[in-house]
Amino acid sequence: MDWLNYHHLRYFWTVAKEGSIARASQVLHVSQPSISSQLRLLEQALGEKLLQKHGRGLQLTEMGRMVLVYAEQIFALGKELLDAVHDRPTGQPLRLQIGIVDVMPKILAFRLLEPVFALDTPVRLIVREDRPERLLAELANYELDLVITDTPHTGGGRVRTWQHPLGHSEISVFGSGKLAKAARAAFPQSLGGLPVLLPTEHGELRRDVDDWQRRHDLRLHVVGEFEDSALLKTFAQHGRGLMFAPTVLTADLKEQHGLLPCGLLDGAHIRYWAITVERKVRHAAVAAILVAARAGLFGHAPAVGRH
Repeated sequence: MDWLNYHHLRYFWTVAKEGSIARASQVLHVSQPSISSQLRLLEQALGEKLLQKHGRGLQLTEMGRMVLVYAEQIFALGKELLDAVHDRPTGQPLRLQIGIVDVMPKILAFRLLEPVFALDTPVRLIVREDRPERLLAELANYELDLVITDTPHTGGGRVRTWQHPLGHSEISVFGSGKLAKAARAAFPQSLGGLPVLLPTEHGELRRDVDDWQRRHDLRLHVVGEFEDSALLKTFAQHGRGLMFAPTVLTADLKEQHGLLPCGLLDGAHIRYWAITVERKVRHAAVAAILVAARAGLFGHAPAVGRH
């Protein structure tokens, strides 16, 4: 069985933090040749190069960045262990780092994440919003526990990931006041002459809407395109145009924004996935998100896919 020398790992962690062996030597009160020797032994044990020269200092390799994440977690856990042994309360809640694609409706993101606060164990939630490819890169570097996206992951990265379907929803048109009433008349042909607000083109919802209008030979009168879904809803709430959203959010849109459903986009569905680097989910908060989405929000439990 292979064993990891945590003494060597501590040296690596210090060098990575300080940026050079010289500065790490001052912090650790150990000679520079001794640190260099320990780093070589660690790299030999792992079979990977962790550091490389960069100017007068050192920089982490791609593998080094991953090892650093683990090292930080290991030493943080070690401190927590010492605190527990010495009966010093850590006050540390369960840490959950989630990436959510930036086109995800804020209400839907809230509904998906809300179950973590019903756990018996306190949770500290850290949420990042960005493009899918950037979030998946952070997931591959073990900087995130989970990525929630509306775009299926096709794989191809250096780290194997698992795709856990959360569920799917039909898509509806929503509007306020007189605009909603006008849209309901002779739907969907009525949309051709009414102002429409759309998300920008890099999300699945936009692609589904574009496909739907082509099938129906409709030409939508687009008056605005938005990256921020919350801003889009604000414009729709003030009657500046109709909007498209997952039908599962009908009650929330009506209660919070006064937006009324005008009609369904027949044949159009939007799907959501949770992507992790592990097939069997061990993180209690991640498991709570999956279970609540499938059994409650979306009401069905599809199978897990590997990439």
